[in-house]
Order: sequence, then C-alpha cells, then structure tokens
Amino acid sequence: MNAATEKLSIKEKVGYSLGDLAANLVFQTLVTYIVFFYTDVYKLSNDSAQTVIFWCGILGGVVFAPIMGVIADRTNTRWGKYRPWVLWTAIPFAICIFLTFSTPNFGEQGKIIYAFGTYLLLVSLYTANNLPYAALSGVLTGNMAERNSLSAYRFVAVMLAQFIIQVLLYPIILMVGDGDKAAGFEAVMSVFAVAGVICFVITFLTTKERVVLARDSESSIKDDVKDLLHNVPWLIMLGVVILVFVTLALKGGMYIYYFNNYVDEPALSVFLDDIGFNGFITWLTAVFGSLGVNFTWPEEAAASGFGLFNGGGILFMIVGIGLSKSLADRFGKRNVFAIFLALSTLFVLAFVLFPADAIGTMFISQILHGFFYGITIPLLWAMIADVADYSEWKNNRRATAIIFSAMILGLKGGLTIGSTVAAVILAAYGYDGSLEVQGDTAINGIKLAVSLYASIPFFVAAAMLFFYEINKGMENQIESDLAARRSS
Repeated sequence: MNAATEKLSIKEKVGYSLGDLAANLVFQTLVTYIVFFYTDVYKLSNDSAQTVIFWCGILGGVVFAPIMGVIADRTNTRWGKYRPWVLWTAIPFAICIFLTFSTPNFGEQGKIIYAFGTYLLLVSLYTANNLPYAALSGVLTGNMAERNSLSAYRFVAVMLAQFIIQVLLYPIILMVGDGDKAAGFEAVMSVFAVAGVICFVITFLTTKERVVLARDSESSIKDDVKDLLHNVPWLIMLGVVILVFVTLALKGGMYIYYFNNYVDEPALSVFLDDIGFNGFITWLTAVFGSLGVNFTWPEEAAASGFGLFNGGGILFMIVGIGLSKSLADRFGKRNVFAIFLALSTLFVLAFVLFPADAIGTMFISQILHGFFYGITIPLLWAMIADVADYSEWKNNRRATAIIFSAMILGLKGGLTIGSTVAAVILAAYGYDGSLEVQGDTAINGIKLAVSLYASIPFFVAAAMLFFYEINKGMENQIESDLAARRSS
C-alpha cells in the first residue's frame, strides 16, 4: 500500500495525538495565564510583561520558525526528517517549562532578565519541537480523508489539554500552593514537564513517515522561499492563523481578569448554587474526607466560575470537532471553516452587551461559541497539510516543514500579538495588579478586550478565506494527481 492510500491505525493516530496533548499543556497555559503569571504572580510591571512576551515571541517564534522549517526539511535520518526532532527536543523543552514558571526572588531588573531568558528559550524550543511535529502529519499519509481523521484525533487531545488548563489548572494551583500561586504554578508545571517527555517519546515510537520524495533533497532554500512567496493559499493561511491565535490569546488571557474583576461575585455564587456546583463540591469534600484525604476546593467564586465557564465551551467544542470531518468531507474544508468561524465570532462579540450579573447568558454564549468554533478546529492543521500538497502539485517539489512554518509562525505570532495586546490594554486602561479592586476604566477595558477587541481578528480571518482557492473540487484533483505521480 503506498503513501497516498495508507490507512493509519488507531494506535498511530492516538500516539501522534499525544504529542499535541503534551505541547498543549504548555501552549494552553501560555494562552490563558502567561500575562496573569507575569503581572499578578511574578509581579512584573505591565510594561515589562508586554516587553518580555512580545520580543521573546517574535525572536523565538516568528523569526525562528522559518529557520527551523528549513532545518527540519533538510534533516535526514533513519527515523525520517521530522520524528527525530520530537524526540531530541523533549527533555530540553521540559527543563524550560520548569524554569519559565519558577519565580526566583530577584530584584526588578533581575526578574526581567530571568523572565526574558527563560521565556525565549521556552518559545524557541516549542518551535523546534512543534514545527517538525506539525509537519509530521503531512508525511504520515497522503490520503486527505485520513488527514481529516488524524486531525480529529489530535484535537480531541488538544481539547483534553485545554480542559485541564482552562477548567482545572487555576483551582489546582490554589490548592497545591495552599493559596500561594507562585508555589502552585511551579509544582504543577513540573508535573506537566515530566508528562510531556513521556508523551513525546510515545509519539516518536508509534509513528512512521511514509510520504518521502527523493526530489526533496534537490530543492534549495532559494527554491523553497520562492515557492512560498508565490503560494497564495500559504500566504492566506499564514494570515488566518495569525488572526485566529490573536483572538484566542487575547480573550483566553483576559478571561481570568474578567472573572476576577468584572463578573458580579454574589450573582456568580447564586448561579453556582443553582446549578448544583457548590453542593457537588461539598459532597466531594466529604467523600475525600471519609477516605482520609484533605481536599480543599478554593472558596473564591471567581475561580470556580472561571473553570466552569471554560469547561462548558470546551465540552461543546468537542461536540463540534465530532461534526467537523463529515462536514469537511461533504462541503470542503475552506467553506466549513469560514462559515463556522464567522458564526462563532458572533458569540464573542455578544459579551460587549452583557451586564456583570448576567451569568447564565454569559455561559450560554460561551457554549455556543465553543460549539461553532469547535467545528473549525481540526480543519486548520489539515488545511496546512493541503497547502503543502498544493505546493508539491504546482512545483513538483515538496518542502513540508517550511510550509508548516506558516502554522508555527502564525501560532507564535498570534500568541505573541494577542498576549501583548492584552498587556497593552491592561496598561492603557489603568489596570494595577497590586490593587484588590480595580477602577471602572480598567474594568471596562477588560470587558472590551474579551468582546469587541477579540472579535475583530476572527471576522477578518473568516473574510480572508473567501480568497483561499483550495475548495472541495481542487482538494480531490490534487489528491488524485499526486497519488498518480507518486505511484509512478
């Protein structure tokens, strides 16, 4: 069976997806907490936090991504081009996870230097690990339907990681650290570092590169760059990825501020009582107590509300992911992605209208956003793999990793821009992490950040997809032509 028709086993799909689980335990933490960690835990100033986040993201993600793509495409080992990088970077990546979320007691300048050095290393190693990992999906099989299936598997893993981080991490940090957020972050991220190494090793051992072209070695860096600059679908997907992750980083990073500062705490407490959450925690505490285990859930309503809010969105994202493959197979990835991304954005924008005590409405809007956005999630990576096929189809050369550098460059660029914008908004609206209660201006800035400001990049990304030419008909043509070319 050749690479164009190769069916991937469940073992290989699960093994590959564990790499995304490991990477997303870190990535989702960065999306959700990196601004909060620097401003409210490590106590950097808003200006220092945005400087660290911006420049480390640009250097370690945006600048380094295409360089890493060139390196990976020219790696040749008995294990393949991309699999070895997943293994080689596993332990250094784990060490940097621990260091980044440690809080040594330096002075202000020392803290800035330490944060800059550790975050730059973390972002760079994330790129060196995740870019080859992403490119690996393009060479496991040439079958586009199998890629859609693989994307569904891996994004179930992404949702699991997102559930752990956005629903459970903050309460766990408070419990493990006994109220000390710095100690809690350090302990939990140490566990994630070890788990990441295990998952990356499993990914390496269970996958196999099948799409291997002898012509890869004939292409020069100049050829690769020329192909990219003339590859309009690649340029469009680069823009889409950047915009999508700007929104994810902006709203994801601001939700914790939204619950801590905007959402009405008495109304939230009543809501948690009404849905039975507080009763469940009381029962759970009693059960653990009867087993001799000291289980103390954080008393802050904001911590519980924040987790449940994210959890509702994630659960319905998973439902959306389940529908993604069948919709994409029928209507094409481009059409499905554009339509459902636009629909999901409406429920982000709606937050600009919600008063602080409209808790149920907030949760319903988050659930609907999660469902519609979930349909788009598996398609992003599959579309990048299609772009790599498009490049090979047009140019008779394949440079998978540098094509996938669009995803990593866009992902890190979007994360960097979104997180930096979050820090800029906090500073512009007068947020002060040392205050127990923020002023009205700061609270309004937080509200606008998770609604109006966060919706703009999503809407622009959906509009850009109307210029993306790889529709359902072209997908079938590319797959057929490349299968014939490879078999001969």
